[in-house]
Amino acid sequence: MPHRILIVEDERIPAADLELRLTALGYEVVGSVATGADALRLAGERAPDLVLMDIRLRGDLDGIAAADRLRAEHFVPVVFLTAHSDDETLSRARVVEPYGYLLKPFQERELRTVIEMALYKHAAERRLRASERRYATTLASIGDGVIATDRTGAVTFLNPVAERLTGWPLAEAAGRALRDVFVICNEGTRLPVENPVDRVLREGRVVGLANHTVLTARTGGECPIDDCAAPILDDRGAVDGAVLVFRDITARRRQEDEKARLDEKLREGTKLEAIGRLAGGVAHDFNNLLTVINGYADLLLAGLTERGPLWEPLAAIQDAGERAARLTQQLLAFSRRSMVEPKVLDLNAVVTHIGKLLRRLIGEDIALALALDPHLAPVTADLGQIEQVIINLAVNARDAMPGGGRLTLETRNVEVRAADTAAQPDLRPGRYVRFTVADTGAGVPEDVRPHIFEPFFTTKGVGKGTGLGLAVVHGVVKQAGGHIALECPPGAGTAFVMLFPAGTSRDAPAPAPAPVPTGGSETILLVEDEDPVRNIARLALDVQGYTVLSAGGAAEALKVAAAHPGRIDLLVTDVVMPNAGGRELGDALRAVRPDVKILFMSGYTDEAVVPDGAFGSGEAFIQKPFSPIGLARKVRAVLDAHA
Repeated sequence: MPHRILIVEDERIPAADLELRLTALGYEVVGSVATGADALRLAGERAPDLVLMDIRLRGDLDGIAAADRLRAEHFVPVVFLTAHSDDETLSRARVVEPYGYLLKPFQERELRTVIEMALYKHAAERRLRASERRYATTLASIGDGVIATDRTGAVTFLNPVAERLTGWPLAEAAGRALRDVFVICNEGTRLPVENPVDRVLREGRVVGLANHTVLTARTGGECPIDDCAAPILDDRGAVDGAVLVFRDITARRRQEDEKARLDEKLREGTKLEAIGRLAGGVAHDFNNLLTVINGYADLLLAGLTERGPLWEPLAAIQDAGERAARLTQQLLAFSRRSMVEPKVLDLNAVVTHIGKLLRRLIGEDIALALALDPHLAPVTADLGQIEQVIINLAVNARDAMPGGGRLTLETRNVEVRAADTAAQPDLRPGRYVRFTVADTGAGVPEDVRPHIFEPFFTTKGVGKGTGLGLAVVHGVVKQAGGHIALECPPGAGTAFVMLFPAGTSRDAPAPAPAPVPTGGSETILLVEDEDPVRNIARLALDVQGYTVLSAGGAAEALKVAAAHPGRIDLLVTDVVMPNAGGRELGDALRAVRPDVKILFMSGYTDEAVVPDGAFGSGEAFIQKPFSPIGLARKVRAVLDAHA
């Protein structure tokens, strides 16, 4: 397809001659006009590839002015035709950057050469401009700031991100030293940092920015950044400038901080879980010992009709044993291995009921305030454990306010959304009952907060605390499927915020008084691998009139049962035993004696002992350490159930 050329010549004969010569050379002439105004009009209508323009034209626009407008409005290349080669004319023509000159008169060969060179130069410029547009669009769309400089370090370019981060628009920054536009310092020392571009221009290699660098914008705002500067090389490989690429890492820094915080919470949870397993194991073994100690103390005290010389030492043994049992219960609560009896509770009723005890516990110089939501949803938890949580937190609050203050217990319904759980990976979205215990004490020091839920960690003096109070609270809340957090605003005391899953129904009957134990004549198969525990349990059941068959393990128990010709009414078995546990024993015994009832006993329970915390029909559980009376009462209740 031939190139299209517009002729602008105010002399008719030269114009006609030029048209004939162009046609003979294979070009298409789209028009021939005599004025600059007509040239602009026809260029807009017919879009020529090239304009051959006489410099001197009649009218308001001479050739130089018309060429300037053609370049600006239509980006059409212009070759000047002139018989004048004086310096003044050529100087004016150079301002509009023509694509060539033809001095009249000229030959066809000269005409063709100038036209082809002009067309080639224009095509190259079009490709260059397209490349520049792609380059500019790319730099404008990326999320990093980009600044380019010349070989002296003066700014030649800023993309929009760089303009925003530095506060300098390109029009004002161009030509300025980079150090005036890109102002950086060390985040920790606040001392100025060497500009990486200075090193690039000096060393001719890629240079990265040191960590912990802050960019100060023209407006005074600051943001942490990282960046990299690289040299711009000329055709000979010499450094002709530099390009600096940098980014605002505020969001990344926030994500890193959040990840570090979550990692720390994970490590803390793993540590607590490991300590919990250890505590549960210790409590399990200790409970076996306490079952024997407390059991014999109870039996001996029950046999004394008068307060003789043995009464006081036996009572001291019994008291110490009971306190030790409470300590093991705290260990089990912390480790979430205690046996619970979850019920649907009205937390407001629990708080109101225990409020009378709290007023005596905290003393007269501490005011107790209750802020209870009258429309509070119910929760499912163990009543005794919830009361223990309230007491433990109240005692801590009392100790934090030796000069008096206010203890506030608040309940309300809350909705936890997915966005609220981002910082708490163990919390799920849903409806919760929020229970807050807050005091107006001095608060918890910053260095203490990471350790508050650790067992045996205490800031109290020797002999004034076991360090289990908050560990127990943590374990109870977690075992109830809840979440607990510490809030300690500066100068505003301490608040423990607990979230319990909200229920939909209410069923919180008042606990029935413990029945007076009565004996019986039924036959009981007692299985326990610890001889002292088995002996005290057998003694406790013997005195109640039961026929007791005993065994030290599952295999022995099955042999005893097979050899017994009569009925076996109840299996009382330890849960964890060598070779086969109590649950396996119960399944095997029921295969041959389907009507036998089962009472499990253990120092602790977890998912491996009692799956889902549930028992089947005719099954029950008693927690060690138990008293002889407690065992007798539980045995009678299991035998009488569904009789």
